Amino acid sequence: QLQASGGGLVQAGGSLRLSCAASGGIFTNYVMGWFRQAPGKEREFAASIRWGNNKQYYADSVKGRFTISRSVTKNTVYLQMNSLKPEDTAIYYCARRRDYSGSGRYLSPEDYDYWGQGTLVTVSS
Repeated sequence: QLQASGGGLVQAGGSLRLSCAASGGIFTNYVMGWFRQAPGKEREFAASIRWGNNKQYYADSVKGRFTISRSVTKNTVYLQMNSLKPEDTAIYYCARRRDYSGSGRYLSPEDYDYWGQGTLVTVSS
């Protein structure tokens, strides 16, 4: 089970840190991803991390502002979001999949097979 938390209301330019705790453990060949879905839009990739080697990928829209990280001991993946903009307003979801290729590069929601509930992030202007 994936449990996301940390969403809230923040002013533009502010920061939030999202957490996604995984019960049952996360194995080295798992990839954990953060996605977001704004009202009326499709779910889109934000960031991902390969558990075993910490390989990270970011969407261009968040690169330089968001940082994905993990705690192996806590089985938790984080998304530190800085310099938030109103267009970052969305429900944020964490997701998981096994990485059979070793690349860790999975950028589409269809690539993931296990999802947590979302957490709402609202950025006011």
